[in-house]
Parts: sequence; structure tokens; C-alpha cells
Amino acid sequence: MRSLRLSYGFVLAFALGTLASAQATRTWVSGVGDDANPCSRTAPCKTWAGAISKTAAGGEIDALDPGGFGALTITKSITLDGGGGQVASVLVGGTPGITVAAGATDVVIIRNIRFDGLLGNGTSQAVTPGTNGISILSAGTVILDNLDIFGFAQNGISVSASASMTVAINNCRIENVNGSGILVATSTGEVVTDVNDVRVYRAGTAGLNGGTNVSINVTGSDFSFDTIGVSTSGSGTGIDVENSQLNYNTTAGAQAAPGGTIRLVSNTLKKNGIASNLNGGNIFTNGQNNSSGNTSAGSTSGSTVTF
Repeated sequence: MRSLRLSYGFVLAFALGTLASAQATRTWVSGVGDDANPCSRTAPCKTWAGAISKTAAGGEIDALDPGGFGALTITKSITLDGGGGQVASVLVGGTPGITVAAGATDVVIIRNIRFDGLLGNGTSQAVTPGTNGISILSAGTVILDNLDIFGFAQNGISVSASASMTVAINNCRIENVNGSGILVATSTGEVVTDVNDVRVYRAGTAGLNGGTNVSINVTGSDFSFDTIGVSTSGSGTGIDVENSQLNYNTTAGAQAAPGGTIRLVSNTLKKNGIASNLNGGNIFTNGQNNSSGNTSAGSTSGSTVTF
């Protein structure tokens, strides 16, 4: 009996060890792959979801060639890389493209991927659009780089957190979403977000929308042809916008709700409904913004408009 128990323990330990060792630090997906494969470079998987279960925490999943690799929920540190010079995409209807629900110290990196939510794609078939391109619920740090996000019924990038985290959004293009291009909020703690070289066009609510308890720094970006270029919609929110374009927005270039503050430094605000709309909040400028052709200049905090 004792020998049998020892044998059973050895088999169990061996099985667990084999399972752990099966997770590689780098795995691969391909348009002609198969999720039954080990996700190696010579035997790649078909989807992100198929590969992530075979990828160790802190590892990386790379796309070998063009393909649609499906929706994914991320629960650990991971890097997704669609590669350069090809089309690695996520095409979804009725769901988010990628959901990040990782741990408080996890680092998630997503780069070189296209997200198509099927909103207004001209198809004759009845299609339920995707909800959010990327939905971020929890993590320590999330880095988004070189992404194309378009055609979603809600937001391009939605950060709806319940704890502090940091988010970096760099070199991304977001188009044709019913909600906000980028929406950031948290119920607890603070979300610190850096936005650099981002383009948002045709967002139904706002190009960038800062909800409750967020600090956002924006440089070299373009929020145009939206309803509002940059807005706050919650308290405890500060948005700094520098060297950016806020043009052709139907309601306002910048709009701050009560409890929110926007600081405009050396931007262009052209042909908006209102250049600067306080709306109960605060908007400060450095006096070096270029404002022209707006239906109304609006006002800034503490004085008449000074651009």
C-alpha cells in the first residue's frame, strides 16, 4: 500500500511538472495554425485564446503571418505582438475585442494589432457590433502600442478599473465608435494615463473622456471630427493636453464637467462648436493655443478666453 501511495505521488508530481513545463515563454499564432498544436514556431496555434493557455506568465505571443486571431481575456502578465508589416487582427461582434482582467502587479503589452468591431461596415447581413475594442478592468500596467481600432458600438479603449493602475497609449488610431475613443475611469484609487501620438476620429461621445479619479497626460495627438475632442465626465479628474489638435468637433474642442480640470498648452482648436466649454468644470490655458474659426470661443477658468 505504501509503495502504491509513493507511486501515485510520483505520477502526480510528474504530471504537474509536465503541465508547468508545457507553458513556453514565447508562443506563436498563424492564420493557418491549429489550437491543438503546441504553439511553437513550427506548429503554431490558430487563436490568441488557444496560445495564451500554453504561454507562461510574463511570456509573449507573436503572430507569424496575417490572420484573424479572435477575442481574448487576459488574466496574467503577457505580451501580444501582431508583428510588423502584416495584418494581425481581432474581429468581433457583440463582445469586447480584448479584455484585460489581470492581477494588481501584472504588466500587459498589446501592440501591432487591428481591432474591427463591424460597426457600419456596409454588410447586407444583420451584424451585432463589438462593444469595446479593448476593455481594461484590472492590471498593474497596460501598454498599448501601434493599434488600429474601429467600428465599435461603445468605446475604442475603455478603462473601467476598481483600483489604481497605469496605462500608456502610444501611436494608436481609433475611428468610428459610438462612445468615446478613449474612456478612462476608476471607482477606487487613481488611473494614471499617458497618451502620445494618438488619432481619434468620429467618436460619438468624445475623442478622450476622463471619468472619475484619473490623471491623463496627452502629447502630440489629434481628436477631431468627434462630438467633443477632450472632455471630463467625473470628479477628481485632471487632463493635460499639449501640442495636439482639437478640430472640427461638433459640440466642443474641450469640455470640463464639475470636478474636472483640463489644461491646454500650445494646441490648435479650429472650427469647433465651442472652443472651450467650462460646463461646470475648469479649463486653463497657457495663452499659446491657436484658436480660429470656432462657432464660439467659449470661456476659460478665471477670465475670458485666453489662447
